[in-house]
Amino acid sequence: MSARKPVKPMLATLGPPPEKEGWAFEQKWDGLRAIAATGESAPVLWSRNGNAITRSFPEIVDALTAQLGNREVVLDGEIVALDARGVPSFSLLQRRMHVQAPTAQARRSVPVTYYPFDLLAIDGESTMSLTYLERRAALEDLGLIGDRIVVPPHWLDIDGTTMLEVARKHHLEGIVAKRIDSTYQPGKRSPRWIKCPVRAKTTAVICGYLPGSGTASGGIGSLILGAHDGTGVLIPIGHVGTGFTDRTRRELRTKLHELERPTSPFAISPPHAATRNAKWTEPLLICDVEYREYVGGALRHPAYKGLRTDKSINDVKAPIFETGAQ
Repeated sequence: MSARKPVKPMLATLGPPPEKEGWAFEQKWDGLRAIAATGESAPVLWSRNGNAITRSFPEIVDALTAQLGNREVVLDGEIVALDARGVPSFSLLQRRMHVQAPTAQARRSVPVTYYPFDLLAIDGESTMSLTYLERRAALEDLGLIGDRIVVPPHWLDIDGTTMLEVARKHHLEGIVAKRIDSTYQPGKRSPRWIKCPVRAKTTAVICGYLPGSGTASGGIGSLILGAHDGTGVLIPIGHVGTGFTDRTRRELRTKLHELERPTSPFAISPPHAATRNAKWTEPLLICDVEYREYVGGALRHPAYKGLRTDKSINDVKAPIFETGAQ
């Protein structure tokens, strides 16, 4: 197996944590998926979609060189930036993700670490046909250790619900369950790997919508959401376009059509590019939204969960913490 060609990473399906035997559990890292390859030439890093990201993370390249030398190895893992609490922070990582040849100051202010959790090849031989436990054992035998490369733990003989609750208490993104006999299937989203994210929930004011198209024609495409900041000003907190049934999309459009207004209800409107086809509405309806993180003034990976009628509009506050806790 060549260490010079990008490998499409194996992907997990979304679902609840399994309770039965035969599963291993890992922490779900809120970072940048990366395939790393070492060999006779300098180490290389590829993103999930096969783009070269080597130049953005020179400290990881240096660490791979120091620990593996010229040994030919292909790893799958996650590049992570930790906040002051030691919790993975995607918002911090964003400050490094698109920077080519970061300065020494940038590397000091946002240090990153590579967490390899799978071994795809070693000494020119593919390990992808081995079982999960065999690959993990071979990975640990490499002896990778240091500030910039950390092989994360995996847990056996523990139920998924308990693991997910541990992740929740430590403000982590979630867990990944992997069948202990699973082989590595590059580019495939397999039910033998299950991702179980910890999801936060918030209430939001519906301030407008984007009309649906295609299969969503006749309904809403997404909702424009708002909440009050610490001074009581209504601010935008992003869009939500998932979590709707076809019927819900149509019913919401009917309700919101009656509340339409010609101007944005926000004190400062969102960028025009994001709301070019927006239909603004009076901020009178409240909904529940699940999300993963609140970053840069917007909810990350939000999903609509329904309307609320038991709260006052003025009680709807923007999420406080980056992790999404409110």
